[in-house]
Amino acid sequence: MNNKDLEIISHLRQNARMPLTIMSKKTRIPVSTIFGRLKTHADNVIAKHTSLLNFALLGYYARANITIKVDRDDKQIVKEYLTKHQAVNSLYKINNGYDFMIEGVFRQVSDMENFLDELENKFRISDRKSFFIIEDLKREAFLCNPHLAIME
Repeated sequence: MNNKDLEIISHLRQNARMPLTIMSKKTRIPVSTIFGRLKTHADNVIAKHTSLLNFALLGYYARANITIKVDRDDKQIVKEYLTKHQAVNSLYKINNGYDFMIEGVFRQVSDMENFLDELENKFRISDRKSFFIIEDLKREAFLCNPHLAIME
């Protein structure tokens, strides 16, 4: 990946809805080149186009990162369960004594508690820790600055 690719991707990270003509003016890269580079990176470097939401404005006031340690025999079915669960925004396989980290989004704290109770009743969860997200200080900002994205 060269500097042009990184610059294009950083503009895309800043604003995925930016028209290619505007991006072309900002980068001084022809629209056809930008289009071609984006097409080349679709489905590999660019994993998914999505929107960042303000969950509280949608009525979801409780967000938490939850780490769980699962019995070895339950790992696959817990993974499948969490992957399909509506309250799970992001799911990660992790290390250091835990198996999964869940970013959960809930209407209220009691919904999160019900989610955790249900999880512990269905599966053999040997340990868990919950961390409420109080405020987003920085979110999805990696490679968003075109000037910093360029390799030396």
